[in-house]
Amino acid sequence: MTKYTCLNPIAACGLDLFSDNYEKVDDIADAEAILVRSAQMHDIELPDSLLAVARAGAGVNNIPLDKCASKGVVVFNTPGANANGVKELVIAGMLLSCRDIVGGIGWVKDNRDDGNINKTVEKAKKAFAGTEIMGKTLGVIGLGAIGVRVANAAVALGMKVMGYDPYLSVNAAWNVSTQVMHVLSVDEIYKECDFITIHVPLMDATRKMVSAEAIASMKPNAVVLNFARDGLVDEEAVVAALKEGKIKKYVVDFPTPTTAGAEGCIVIPHLGASTAESEDNCAIMAVDEIRDFIENGNITHSVNFPDCNMGVCSTAGRVSVIHRNVKNTITKYAAVMGDAGINISDMTNKSKGDYAYSLIDLDEPVTDEIIAALKAVEGVLKVRVIK
Repeated sequence: MTKYTCLNPIAACGLDLFSDNYEKVDDIADAEAILVRSAQMHDIELPDSLLAVARAGAGVNNIPLDKCASKGVVVFNTPGANANGVKELVIAGMLLSCRDIVGGIGWVKDNRDDGNINKTVEKAKKAFAGTEIMGKTLGVIGLGAIGVRVANAAVALGMKVMGYDPYLSVNAAWNVSTQVMHVLSVDEIYKECDFITIHVPLMDATRKMVSAEAIASMKPNAVVLNFARDGLVDEEAVVAALKEGKIKKYVVDFPTPTTAGAEGCIVIPHLGASTAESEDNCAIMAVDEIRDFIENGNITHSVNFPDCNMGVCSTAGRVSVIHRNVKNTITKYAAVMGDAGINISDMTNKSKGDYAYSLIDLDEPVTDEIIAALKAVEGVLKVRVIK
């Protein structure tokens, strides 16, 4: 029986996918798997029993990745599961920034007691006139699951689209519209685009990437949209630029004391993935990842260990080994099996940075002696019998 706990509410359609071999527990100390959305885990004591953490969403800033890796805990996320919900809100953000819809609705509310409002509005609406997005240029920084959808949707709306992503994956390249112009410098995005939307993870290399210098190079009518992470933009610099009329609007999905109520900022209360469909999709993907890892040893969409898949085990035994990425480790595993007189039917090893993962299929069941010998190999963090 595998025990799991949820640090946030997880959609029932996902949890219902757990079989009778799984038990939900309230105490994290008893858990072998954790499902989480936004709960902060950095100060949580991780139990030795913990095997995996699944984030029902894409961002993993709330999870101590290095700490998990050092304890042999695989961390999953669910890239793309909430992509459509975020994409739709980005499009809405562009429309809100160029059409004063919020101001117009506010005017109607303020004048609701006007008996002639149907006539008064004809003069008042001039104050809320805006521009259209068709024919404008959108720059998409980061062509991952969300960025590609935003780019393709903008093309369908008649926009010119420029995309920047130095790490463009083969899958993204296949899915992005051929009408999206791929540029090699983010500076080109800053200088040429009417709308600039950011879809990259927050890390040291991207923190405040939309800097005062970048903002200074933008068009005076430029709109910056941030539905990824607030730390990607130098918010003090963008607020100052808005006050000075150097850019037009800043649309952000992460309220902070700097942007809330600031002139020229349209601040949305973190609604990007807050749709029933997104929450369902994330829950389903997270549970699928946990189950495939627990039951088969396969890793899909891990952020701290390499993806590794050997399907369903058809041999007598399968063992997984999480270890540090050091030389000759595989040779030592083979020696363990050879000394035990057990044939390795199939084996795969994948590495990611300082860590690696091995799946080994055997022609005979895994014994306690084999497990003990594998654990004794230098650099091994965790050994688990899958079958």
